[in-house]
Amino acid sequence: MLKFVSLLLALSFCQGLQHNNIDDYVEAESVFQASKYGSLWPLPQKVQISEVSFKLTSASFRIVDAKASSAGPSCSLLQSAYRRYYEYMFGSAKKQWGSKNNRRSDPSDLTELQVWITSPDSECDGYPSVTSDESYELTVNQPVAVLKAPKVWGALHGLETFSQLVFEDEYGAKSINATIINDFPRFQHRGILLDSSRHFLPIKVILANLETMAMNKFNVFHWHIVDDQSFPYLSRTFPQLSEQGAYHPYTHVYTPADVKMVIEFARLRGIRVIPEFDTPGHTQSWGKGQKDLLTPCYSGSKPSGSFGPVNPILNTTYDFMAQFFTEISTVFPDGYVHLGGDEVDFTCWKSNPDIQKFMEQQHFGEDYSKLESFYIQKLLDIVTSTKKGYLIWQEVFDNGVKLKADTLIHVWKGNQEQYQNEMASVTASGYQTLLSTPWYLNRISYGQDWQGFYKADPQDFKGTDEQKKLVIGGEACLWGEYVDATNLTPRLWPRASAVAERLWSAKNVTDIDDAFNRLSLHRCRMVERGIPAEPLFSSYCPREYKGV
Repeated sequence: MLKFVSLLLALSFCQGLQHNNIDDYVEAESVFQASKYGSLWPLPQKVQISEVSFKLTSASFRIVDAKASSAGPSCSLLQSAYRRYYEYMFGSAKKQWGSKNNRRSDPSDLTELQVWITSPDSECDGYPSVTSDESYELTVNQPVAVLKAPKVWGALHGLETFSQLVFEDEYGAKSINATIINDFPRFQHRGILLDSSRHFLPIKVILANLETMAMNKFNVFHWHIVDDQSFPYLSRTFPQLSEQGAYHPYTHVYTPADVKMVIEFARLRGIRVIPEFDTPGHTQSWGKGQKDLLTPCYSGSKPSGSFGPVNPILNTTYDFMAQFFTEISTVFPDGYVHLGGDEVDFTCWKSNPDIQKFMEQQHFGEDYSKLESFYIQKLLDIVTSTKKGYLIWQEVFDNGVKLKADTLIHVWKGNQEQYQNEMASVTASGYQTLLSTPWYLNRISYGQDWQGFYKADPQDFKGTDEQKKLVIGGEACLWGEYVDATNLTPRLWPRASAVAERLWSAKNVTDIDDAFNRLSLHRCRMVERGIPAEPLFSSYCPREYKGV
């Protein structure tokens, strides 16, 4: 492995020296030394890697259930993971998976990875949740390696780590060093937000990025599925929403079968799917298929013909929301749904005479945030009745809406000082929170902007230890105004990988140079696995991306 690492990094160094710019020289110089952790990403909590190595061959190596494991051959989640990681490690030799052969193993071979689920309830047939145990222990020794995890979710992460330990020499022979790893995530919520409203994202693209999320140990797919621009979610209860609100009612919608496929594909990789249905703002596409849902705007004393946010004064609004979110609660199995609540423009509400009259009756004065709170409170009661928890953007908290104790508040606004103050305020009020502000990956700049993502820490604010414990993690967001299937994946990866390590690894894992060295190799691994992850800097991969 060290020969391969040195070759890659040395080439990166030499290519950097082709320029006379001193910044290029410094940047190249920083990547010259290979990491002692090879290509592990995100870095496990505790790692001991020996110089002793063992060979792996496709003919003799197997991934098997340990005899004492509570999850045996009937656990399809693990069996599919074994096949997936065997293929990752041996590529074209995948045809030999599970077949018996007569090759006698060499004494220096590692012949098995035994996977041992130690808890009586493996959760093999369940769904991951915010409280899932994702820990695992991995011991690589001869003649077998052992992966122990209380639940299948930790085993999935351990399989990824094991695959990252495998390396090739210059002749293509595969080896792995004797290793002991004890690992668990620093934060329980490690998410990626994808926006399928501004541009429709084909299912194939969503699945490919779920696959890549698993390679980086992300565990939440935040599906911002609808917005002003389009309503691609095909509702069984209200099919007219996508018939009228999608870009195209047949080609640009997510059918119930599509949604089910995404949820199951994610589950098999230990990933939760949390849908976001943002209201009362960001709802122009909703109004095309649902009469009287949106507020008519006025120009003087006459309707202008345009519409604003959801109309919060009609009983029919809440009847609709109750039916709609009842459906959502049955379609999406996760314990949480994201309800949005951000960026509500009050201009239309202010222009509408019926709403002005309602404001007077409710004694809200001219404070339209009270009207927004009125709507949100009713919506939260509706969602609570479906037995779901909810996430909301920070404006709902900022406007003083009464929230359940287990509400998750999603911070996204402001500069560093502002979001740190917000995190302090939210946690001081006793609420759990997650951070996205520094991780808007749709914003791009020339150079290695991943370093800024890597340095941001969701617990970096003034507060007590008890407040810091209320931070459950964060999400990298890729909003879709300028992103579709043509550029989503390379824009997201490996920049999102920087966020992945910040949310998984220990707080003191902050060495940028070491991170660059490991991330460069991890990026090449993603490329080898068919992911068009963009480069960090001048370099090459032994197996370059071949396109689709």
